[in-house]
Amino acid sequence: MNIIELRDIKKIYGSGSAETVALKNINLSIKKGEMIAIMGPSGCGKSTLLNIMGGIDVPNNGTYFLNGQEINKVNFNKLAKIRNKNISFIFQEFALLKEFSVLDNVILPLNFRKITSKEKKLTALKYLEKLQIQDLANKKVMNLSGGQQQRVAIARSLIQESELILADEPTGALDQENGENIMNILKKLNKDEGKTIIIVTHDINIAKYCDKIINMRDGVII
Repeated sequence: MNIIELRDIKKIYGSGSAETVALKNINLSIKKGEMIAIMGPSGCGKSTLLNIMGGIDVPNNGTYFLNGQEINKVNFNKLAKIRNKNISFIFQEFALLKEFSVLDNVILPLNFRKITSKEKKLTALKYLEKLQIQDLANKKVMNLSGGQQQRVAIARSLIQESELILADEPTGALDQENGENIMNILKKLNKDEGKTIIIVTHDINIAKYCDKIINMRDGVII
């Protein structure tokens, strides 16, 4: 069964002489449980495509189905609920609140749910243990290494218990060893828990961890 289906997706930025076509009639289906890499040079449209799949951006034309639901026809509030329930994000620069503790960062997505503070804390600690960083729970993010920060970011994404993880250059700010560690974690999540994972990367060594590689150039899949 397809978790994602994109039909004739087109994305344009600007207008007139300043118009840039970022995506040109993209058609793409991704099955549940797949681990996919999207590759291509800078400016090819891969991050734009990921943002549309994540509901962060919307296409000018075309349709996007997530689990059979046409996403680009729902209103803003409903889209936010769909994102919070179904989609987790991992970013190159971690997107953490560096002056806060690891625990506070991981708990953050649960603040939109009607559960007690104790339940939030216990759930966060469970995922910190899963990522083997439970001993860092009370440390401020600003005092962590890059590899540790990315583990925190992954724990924060997992706490939503979403079936779809979207990762934009998740190892781009890491050295080779930490990058490989992060990819092993993502691969294990894919194999053991059936998470659908879509990774934007420019690194073929990272893409090799995935089941399939999608190459892009000038806004099209090649």
